[in-house]
Amino acid sequence: MDFSFGGQSLKPDIRWLSDMLDVIYDREWLDSVQNPEEVELYYMYRDLALSDEDRELMQNNKLRYDITVIPPLNLGKEFVKTKGHCHPPAPANSLSYPELYEVLEGEAHYLLQKEDDVILVSAQMGDKVVIPPKYCHITINPSSQELRMANFVSTEFESDYGSIIEKKGGAYFELTDGKVIGNKNYQKLPELRKLEPRELDIFGLNEFKQIYDIIKEVPDILEFLNSPEKHY
Repeated sequence: MDFSFGGQSLKPDIRWLSDMLDVIYDREWLDSVQNPEEVELYYMYRDLALSDEDRELMQNNKLRYDITVIPPLNLGKEFVKTKGHCHPPAPANSLSYPELYEVLEGEAHYLLQKEDDVILVSAQMGDKVVIPPKYCHITINPSSQELRMANFVSTEFESDYGSIIEKKGGAYFELTDGKVIGNKNYQKLPELRKLEPRELDIFGLNEFKQIYDIIKEVPDILEFLNSPEKHY
């Protein structure tokens, strides 16, 4: 899926079904799919900027702006989702790097999880969602519309997919019949909490029309993405 940004036509990194074999809930459906290496699930456009000046601002602030496009698909009984990942601790202390998301089009459910807490955040177009330190996260498209979301994240780390792969998925699976099923591979499964995006926004980010504007207007607000110890 080609994508235009800043006057440039871009090609994505593609997440194939074959990349997701370990984290799918509906194993019977998965076994019925032929050639999962040819099934496209979603598209990632990384390190975007509208101008050279914006790119320099991002580089100076050690930030990357991405857009992910998730078509409305079903993984058998489960809504389409991202593979899910965790972030490592920032160097200053044990707090992991946060991340900032924005729903550009469609609807997103963000599953945030750590050992003693699991949160499901329902976000609509225009909502901003902060992934706090210590939470791994998965994005779900629960609608019949294409989901487009943007994110700002630090350039100082690589995402860790290992723990979610080891558990065969996130702490909960969101199914197309409306049920949310706990993952039996988690020995301790916290009760699912449901929150609104603003309940995680301690920085006033929802006051901005789009998160991309922040890097041009007040980039210091995004300091928390590289220095969580100063803000949490």
